[in-house]
Amino acid sequence: MTDDLRARLRSLPSFPRELPVFDLDAAPPAPHALFLDWLEEAAVAGVLAPHAATLATVDATGPSARVLVLKDVDERGWAIATPADSRPGEAMTASGRAALTFFWPALGRQVRVEGSVRRGDAADAASDFRDRPAEARATALVGRPAPTLSGDEEYAAARAAALARTEADPTLVPDAWALWWIEPGTVEFWQASHDRAHIRLCYRADGGGWVRERLWP
Repeated sequence: MTDDLRARLRSLPSFPRELPVFDLDAAPPAPHALFLDWLEEAAVAGVLAPHAATLATVDATGPSARVLVLKDVDERGWAIATPADSRPGEAMTASGRAALTFFWPALGRQVRVEGSVRRGDAADAASDFRDRPAEARATALVGRPAPTLSGDEEYAAARAAALARTEADPTLVPDAWALWWIEPGTVEFWQASHDRAHIRLCYRADGGGWVRERLWP
């Protein structure tokens, strides 16, 4: 890495001049309630894809991460969707663990969700799949028949065939499509501060409730 690149990276802005105040005393008893408040504030602030999160999993080859969108959140946990035969699906099945990270730089905020994974029932997964636009369903139906793709023509043909299947049968749902609930053991809320005295609040599952703990920056 060159000195110029190091200087350039250090000069890049991280957060806006004005950052929201995180009132710890006003934090609700359960983490999903605070998350929904922060999610709505991110949407109102104009954050693109505020429901997008980085899903982290680990399998025999090591850790892996990719960005997915949130499907649901309530007292049960955070829900995402991905095929059971995909790399993250297989990893979650094998390990039973996963983590999500939401990052909203326009507000200087991030939320980390870590916990066990439960596969949702088939009816909920089917409902989620059918709610997707036709083109999104077609893309999911194509799947990944081989590790590598020869080119655009191969993919275009496979996707056209999948789109024809969805148009012929709008109720079609691939067997591997799955909805996954991440049932958190910990949920951390992080609010940036320009003086680097960042505020971190961790909700830790304790029996049937939650313990709130202030963490060091």
